[in-house]
Amino acid sequence: MRKQDHIELAFKSQISLSQIDNRFYYEPILAAHPKKEKTNFTFLGKQMNAPIWVSSMTGGTALARTINKNLARACGEYGLGMGLGSCRQLLDSDEFLGDFSVRKLMGSQPLFANLGIAQIEKTLLKGEVYKIELLIRKLEADGLIIHVNPLQEWLQPEGDHISRAPIDTISELLQVTDLKVIVKEVGQGMGYESLKALFQLPLEAIDFAANGGTNFALLELLRSDETKHQTFQDLAALGHGAGEMVDFTNLIAKELGEKMKCKQVIVSGGIKNFLDGYYYIHKLKIPAIYGQASSFLKFAQNDYESLQQYVESQLQGLAIAQCFLKVK
Repeated sequence: MRKQDHIELAFKSQISLSQIDNRFYYEPILAAHPKKEKTNFTFLGKQMNAPIWVSSMTGGTALARTINKNLARACGEYGLGMGLGSCRQLLDSDEFLGDFSVRKLMGSQPLFANLGIAQIEKTLLKGEVYKIELLIRKLEADGLIIHVNPLQEWLQPEGDHISRAPIDTISELLQVTDLKVIVKEVGQGMGYESLKALFQLPLEAIDFAANGGTNFALLELLRSDETKHQTFQDLAALGHGAGEMVDFTNLIAKELGEKMKCKQVIVSGGIKNFLDGYYYIHKLKIPAIYGQASSFLKFAQNDYESLQQYVESQLQGLAIAQCFLKVK
């Protein structure tokens, strides 16, 4: 039967030279098939079993509780890390706290809450940083992700006005609290100078959120009227892809030397599968994992078994890549 399948499928199994993934050397001679034993490494001060980060997504919607709990359960089972969706609603009310309370499902895996730069700015102005610290304690989170989203806020009908340069707001927060902080964009990525400024702060990590994945500037334009969409649609195409940000980061690490205080990266934005993640984290000269959002979201909305199968397939792919692929 197997040989018959080979005959019938042979003509459908042709790969052209243009389809070859030229990011890797394929080395089939140097390793056996991967073993099923777990590996572990330290990232964000915690033990992880795979270099995969579940990127911040949702909260305060009908499906949020199911999504977050499924994702947290997978992180606990497979040794991954997770960033929660925007926790803005929890600063002044516990109404949706149950949507985000996932620590028990995650065990000791890295878990970070999430607030926008506009909320951080307002909290500092009002002298209410204690609300952020209380939020972290309620969620039993390891720290805070700050998402920096000036284009999204500008294009969002209900958007907040950002009155200070985000780097000043982030610096001030780090001075008045001991919270562990990750900074990310929301789908546009960041240029060289922005990354260089952030790498000189004592952050836990920088999350790229590069252009190429879910783009929240475009998302807000799709929510707006047709005139605004037509006027500003080109803004959504601005930014930097993950590959370019990897190159920026390597140059910055070389330029800053001992002045580089943040030395961990989450590569996200356009990471479609384990090959993309494997490639980028091995191109970086500093410790890195890779993040995905929409791929996890797709499976987390359904039964847990669907998400389980997806995670296992990604882990199996990573294991194969580690055995047989060398990054060029």
